[in-house]
Amino acid sequence: MMHKRSKSLEPSGRMEDHGGCHTGAMSCDDSATGKAPSSTAAAQCSTVSVYLARISGVPRHVTAVWSKNLINQSFTVSIDAGDADEGPVTHKVELKPWPFWSKKGVKSLDVGGDRVEMFWDLRSAKFAASSSPEPAGGYYVALVSNEEVVLLLGDCKKDAYKRTKSRPSLEDAVLVCRRESVFGRRSFTARARLDAGRSKEHEIVIESSLAGPKEPEMWITVDGFVLVHVKNLQWKFRGNETVLIDQAPVQVIYDVHDWLFAGSGSQAVFAFKAGAPTEAREDDGGNGIQGEGPDFCYFLQAWKTE
Repeated sequence: MMHKRSKSLEPSGRMEDHGGCHTGAMSCDDSATGKAPSSTAAAQCSTVSVYLARISGVPRHVTAVWSKNLINQSFTVSIDAGDADEGPVTHKVELKPWPFWSKKGVKSLDVGGDRVEMFWDLRSAKFAASSSPEPAGGYYVALVSNEEVVLLLGDCKKDAYKRTKSRPSLEDAVLVCRRESVFGRRSFTARARLDAGRSKEHEIVIESSLAGPKEPEMWITVDGFVLVHVKNLQWKFRGNETVLIDQAPVQVIYDVHDWLFAGSGSQAVFAFKAGAPTEAREDDGGNGIQGEGPDFCYFLQAWKTE
């Protein structure tokens, strides 16, 4: 197993500078934007996925946000309208537990003068036992433009095409980045794709030991293998390492400064980017890690609740 540390390990710039899925269509909750939750009760788990879809011939960023706290659960779709003054076109759907709430709907949106229809059906949606607010299956959310399904979320694809009476787009939407917020004390778990071109999900576990007589430590495990182990964390609270996952290089970038120095209710940010950094390819003289990694990046925000 290859395990290579990048040269750029100095704790200079913060992860907030490059840890974000920032697009004009971004619309998400406090936990996804870096603001501390006001209380544990208000802690909100969220997933934010940004896609690049072609709508009426124009490439636009589309952001899908699923969020959940102790009181509410919702999903929001925002489409970049290309107008900085007006901002994105957004529609939010509250997921109510009441029996009379309709889990199926349609909404017409005006995006830069073009009509976009948003269809959704969550009647059979299945949610995982974990805290993830996003359904694991049994649903669809579809965006339709000019009788083409330009973006389709969920696994009920046949039902979506039948209901929308539209054909698949000739150009598939591309997943640009994904960001997830999780909460815990010492251990944080998430399941995520680390390569937009592959459907396989990986189990990511981040564990830390910050108190006690020993020096602070952190472990980052993927699919049961410890790929990153950082000792003396108080001096190495920001870093970048390249590891192999399924024989492919993945950059792991982390910033746990606030865990150590900001107290309870603080967050750490982790980024997983497929492909090797440029400097690694240059140092290996063409004999080491090969190929340019895709633009996709997965961000994980881990909030400490103690």
